[in-house]
Amino acid sequence: MTRTEPAATTGESSVVAKLSTLDRFLAVWILIAMGLGLGLGRLIPGLDDALAEVEIGGISLPIAVGLLTMMYPVLAKVRYDRLGAVTGDRRLMISSLVVNWIVGPAVMFALAWIFLADLPEYRTGLIIVGLARCIAMVIIWNDLACGDREAAAVLVALNSVFQVIAFGVLGWFYLDLLPGWLGLGDGQSLDISMWKIALNVVFFLGVPLLAGFLTRRIGEKQVGRESYENTFLPRIGPWALYGLLFTIVVLFALQGKTITSQPLDVARIALPLVVYFAIMWFGTFLLGKVIGLSYERTATLAFTAAGNNFELAIAVAIATFGVTSGQALSGVVGPLIEVPVLVALVHVSLAWRRTFAVA
Repeated sequence: MTRTEPAATTGESSVVAKLSTLDRFLAVWILIAMGLGLGLGRLIPGLDDALAEVEIGGISLPIAVGLLTMMYPVLAKVRYDRLGAVTGDRRLMISSLVVNWIVGPAVMFALAWIFLADLPEYRTGLIIVGLARCIAMVIIWNDLACGDREAAAVLVALNSVFQVIAFGVLGWFYLDLLPGWLGLGDGQSLDISMWKIALNVVFFLGVPLLAGFLTRRIGEKQVGRESYENTFLPRIGPWALYGLLFTIVVLFALQGKTITSQPLDVARIALPLVVYFAIMWFGTFLLGKVIGLSYERTATLAFTAAGNNFELAIAVAIATFGVTSGQALSGVVGPLIEVPVLVALVHVSLAWRRTFAVA
């Protein structure tokens, strides 16, 4: 995956012109991957069941292969010797924690009740999606938007720690306690252990993060930093997008029949998701600019706030309510909407980069 660094006079058009063909037409490839996945899931009998059965410890192996392939090249690009400068940025760290763990779940809770008050299963599934903060696919969106790779690595690691600690507590608060307090009816509880959440975090973040760190450490020692960055990284870069496209095909193949057979339900779930992504991304992007963050860190903050850990949300919904439940369908619709919306926001982010250059 080609990456261009920000320049004061560079706009979206010049950035796009420097991208590889794979990057430049990413939206097209993603639409094709979505269509292919839906078609395969619809046309091949039993494919969804066959893919769903290939798992270990509740982790789907096909999705795991795609996500690990997607994340490894980007994490191998991270300059780990610069992480100290990120952790010392209190504005970035505090903003990320507040937006991800206070604002994000509250916004999704409100939207779920506003748009799906008459559909409790879908509403619950949507709230679960809001609780699962992104630790995987955001790496790709951030890199495409020329965000700060080191900041992204730190913020997803921070999210992963809070995910293990806070997911169960927030699930109890938003699904059980708060509805009762507000007189919205009986609540629901999540049957998910901290161990299972930790396993999800370790597998989808810990493994590629460790692999990326070791690759850079060993690679720089063997061939030097210049050769590592100018020769090795361009060779493995495209695999990030190959992994993304493969993951999308598998996700949509898993639920292709469900999605195409319940279009109205999908549309009902999709509407609050679109509003959620818009509120979280645009609001956080504005926040970054107001508090004086650079473009790179503002973009990183916005994408980490808007993205969600769909794998965890789907796993929790299935484990608690069943694979055919409305809660599980809400989890599946999450990436269906998130992928094209955040790809569009990558282009918005690149277009707005010039406002930082002239500020």
